[in-house]
Amino acid sequence: MQHLYSQLRIEKEERQPVYLQLADQLMSLIRNGPLHAGQRLPSSRDMAEQLQVHRKTVVRAYDELLAQGWLESHTGSGTFVARHLPKTQLQTLNGKKSDAPDPLTKAGFSFEVPVHLERPIVKSVAPLHLDDGFPDSRLAPLEELSRCYRSQLLLGNPYMRLGYSDTNGTLWLRQELSAYLNETRGLHTTPDNILVVRGTIMGMYLVATGLLQPGDNVVTGDLSWAGAGANAAQVGAHLLKIPVDEYGLDTTALEQLCKKKKIRLVYVTPHHHYPTTVIMRADRRLHLLQLAEKYGFIIFEDDYDYDFHYLSKPLTPLASADKAGMVMYGGSFTKAVSPAFRIGYLVGPADVLNYLSKLRRIIDRQGDNMLENAIAALLQSGVIQRCLRKSLRIYRERRDVFCDLLQTELGKYVQFQPPVGGLAVWADFDKRINMAALSQQALRQDLYIYDGSAYRQSLPAHNFTRLGFASSTPEELEECVGILKVLLGK
Repeated sequence: MQHLYSQLRIEKEERQPVYLQLADQLMSLIRNGPLHAGQRLPSSRDMAEQLQVHRKTVVRAYDELLAQGWLESHTGSGTFVARHLPKTQLQTLNGKKSDAPDPLTKAGFSFEVPVHLERPIVKSVAPLHLDDGFPDSRLAPLEELSRCYRSQLLLGNPYMRLGYSDTNGTLWLRQELSAYLNETRGLHTTPDNILVVRGTIMGMYLVATGLLQPGDNVVTGDLSWAGAGANAAQVGAHLLKIPVDEYGLDTTALEQLCKKKKIRLVYVTPHHHYPTTVIMRADRRLHLLQLAEKYGFIIFEDDYDYDFHYLSKPLTPLASADKAGMVMYGGSFTKAVSPAFRIGYLVGPADVLNYLSKLRRIIDRQGDNMLENAIAALLQSGVIQRCLRKSLRIYRERRDVFCDLLQTELGKYVQFQPPVGGLAVWADFDKRINMAALSQQALRQDLYIYDGSAYRQSLPAHNFTRLGFASSTPEELEECVGILKVLLGK
């Protein structure tokens, strides 16, 4: 077996200690088969002589493997590969590749990826973009956030500051959020009514996992955020869809459905329906709350861009008029700061949130204390509120510029209604346009637009997609529309 140990290579210039290099390589030989259970190893003196290292180095390597259970020592007999280890199939040592799959790329056990998880991941892929409706991170108060984060990181009692904290989120942030939401949205919360999460998607996951059972019926609009449907599918719930028109979710259709089936949860984006951007009319909001109380279903209200309404004071959320405790209200600071900073909130009855915080604990012990308290400081000082007011003015200007460009430059190719809120235009391209090809051609010109393929499943007679304007300056929007004009005119 002398040839076996000739494979061992010691690099004395590496940062890893020599004894650990030796221990790791011996462990690999045991794990992969050449060294098998019960096999005797060379004495420490012989191994040291072969590797040209100090004998104490070999002793330390053997001791490390003895402590980990890979080796066993018998006084007077020597050191052996532990006999309790399972036998492994010998590997070839002639350099030929094994027929076994690479364990780093393919698991040795079987598993299936559910269809509902096969969703594309949105990433920033091009310098120019008419995206899904993302904010412009250049407007975020990053300097103020940096200062607050640094203060939280360095000042105060380190045991309290850097240790474990409340699974619900830091008390300071929940206090500030409660005051902020009560003032801006007409809610009636206390800190106990708020669970800090890493974005609306986490809030939806907790509600679905904690409050839905396999076979439950979940209702969304026929056009809706795919994440809601994916969470329903993940827990084995049935997804039912009802129409959405120019006044939002059709609550009359929902009432007819409730008479036929037991509904457990309704997912809705009433302020600016996703993806169409329409606002749910006030009478339908009241009707939805009445139906929830009558039929006992949960309303998950996703208020993803409440702060950006361009005509007048926005309608208050469903949660502000909820007198029966039927609404779970989710939001985040994704649009106010940046998608990179994962701070969101789930608002609802205290008993439900107390339960969901226990569920959250088994997937994410707590959030980022420093970031949560930094956001709390920005809310307390009014920085976020001022940033939102500034962003609202800028986004309104960009909406007007973009809609004017669409009308004057692309009017014969696309139909749309200027949105009264939100960060994107719901655009219907001429049916003769191949949106998939247009998207690829635009990307080659460093412009990202979504091809709208998910929307055509529900609206096959149309060619809809969302064109986000908020993340681009007027000059960038003009360049984007110019590229599309050239491509569509070919």
